[in-house]
Amino acid sequence: MDERHTQPRFLELIDIETVARLLGVGERYVQRLVAERPIEVVKVGHYLRFDLEAVRKWVEARKRPPKEELRG
Repeated sequence: MDERHTQPRFLELIDIETVARLLGVGERYVQRLVAERPIEVVKVGHYLRFDLEAVRKWVEARKRPPKEELRG
């Protein structure tokens, strides 16, 4: 497909409550992430929103491989 005719990706923005639910954490933890800035935040007026894809990438970057069992 010709790159000149592709549509730009529009951000899928979600709120603090949704991020907390997706991560299985409390809203206060997400608010701490906002304050410490390890994750991107989008300000829309006075509202804070998160790009769903950025949240996915943030989670992926924190994945750790399973611990290998000791073999005898």
